[in-house]
Amino acid sequence: MMSHTMATPILSCLMFGILIFIVSFISNRKHLLATLLSLEGLMLMLFGMLLWVALSFTGCLSFLLVFLTLTACEGALGLGLLVLIIRTHGGDHFNSMNSLQC
Repeated sequence: MMSHTMATPILSCLMFGILIFIVSFISNRKHLLATLLSLEGLMLMLFGMLLWVALSFTGCLSFLLVFLTLTACEGALGLGLLVLIIRTHGGDHFNSMNSLQC
């Protein structure tokens, strides 16, 4: 168990990191790779927050393994889509893609 004086700076740093990655995710709309990197950073901050909550209050870490598994699957799916888009369209610029093409 952490004391209340140690928990407040840790929680505020995690919340600030989450806010930064959310703003980065919303503002990076030109390249798919930048969007995926900001999404991975957001997942890392959420994992840190869940780890802090699990260690401070419950002590149950089994949910964190499920969260890490889903995060790894999300990363692999994102990279697979990035490779597919680069092979078909020649780059990861959203402006060069036309969704009406076959």
